[in-house]
Amino acid sequence: MKKTKKRKQDRKQNRKKSSERGIAYQNKDITSKLLAENFGGKSFRVYGLDIPEVKAVLPTNIPSVRANELRLDNLFELADGTAALVDYESEYKKEDKVKYLNYLTGIANRYQKQKKDCPTLRMLVIYTGDIERRQISDEYNIGAVRVKLEPAFLSELDSGGIFRHLKEKVEKNELLDDEELMEFIILPLSFREKEEQKEKIRESVKLAAQIQDRSQQLFALAGILTFTDKLIDMKTAEQIRRKIEMTKVGWIFEQEKQQALAKAEEEKRQALAKVEEEKQKELAKVEEEKQKELAKAEEEKQKELAKAEEEKQKELAKAEAEKWQAARESVVKMIRKNYSTEEIAFIVSNFSWNDIEAVRKEIAGEESLQ
Repeated sequence: MKKTKKRKQDRKQNRKKSSERGIAYQNKDITSKLLAENFGGKSFRVYGLDIPEVKAVLPTNIPSVRANELRLDNLFELADGTAALVDYESEYKKEDKVKYLNYLTGIANRYQKQKKDCPTLRMLVIYTGDIERRQISDEYNIGAVRVKLEPAFLSELDSGGIFRHLKEKVEKNELLDDEELMEFIILPLSFREKEEQKEKIRESVKLAAQIQDRSQQLFALAGILTFTDKLIDMKTAEQIRRKIEMTKVGWIFEQEKQQALAKAEEEKRQALAKVEEEKQKELAKVEEEKQKELAKAEEEKQKELAKAEEEKQKELAKAEAEKWQAARESVVKMIRKNYSTEEIAFIVSNFSWNDIEAVRKEIAGEESLQ
């Protein structure tokens, strides 16, 4: 009877573990694309790890890992060309270092099968808030093989202060920077007690849902779902997935809205440009006609001035001729009265000596004919 009861309990426990394992795989499948699209350029420095920024998120499947083991938590390509394997642990076990060694050799084998050179590998282990630095050893040395871990301790973060800071910024609808986003997705694991961690997962999800920027909201939700998958319960995980789907739909709608607005703005700009072009053409036409009218008026004015000048010159010529004729008549009279040429030239200044002599000869000729 006792054995039957124990077998039932074992089956129930195995179903629970299988279900939890299914959550972990499903969580990664749902969120891997979101994280891959948004993780570039972010850094683990906020966790106390002095490593280059993330360049890309890499697949975490390792064919050589036994089927009953979960895939490693994350694999990143870093800006310096190295690859960082990231695992999250809520307790320290020496035997986990064998698991890390399997991960490392599995990744190396994967590169070999792909006929690619394996980059320098880094093994990052991020310990949750209930593990302190003094409790762990960061080296695994079995002689022929030596593995050096790069640990991060979330227990060293100011969990309460970070949560209050993030809450204040989110409630003010302020954008978060990359470091704050990295704090956001890991924050629940920085608390010491398991129940407190689970409570902070729920609070962080609720807070993330209030982020106004859709891309930041998706990153925060996807990050929490991925990084807390060893602690998160099925109900909370399902809530996050629903929020992600709703946010994605809203995000797509917002993108379509922005595209429609951009299109409308472009059409408006083009319409205004066309109106402005027509306006400029009309103004140019009016200006051209105005210039033609001015040119025509100027031409007519010049013609009138030329005509007036011509008439003026005729009048001057006529007056000059009349003046010359009057002077000649005076010269004729003075010649007939026997004035000398010198006297006549002195009196009639516009007649030269030769002019007077010529007139004198004309008079002499006329008298000889009579």
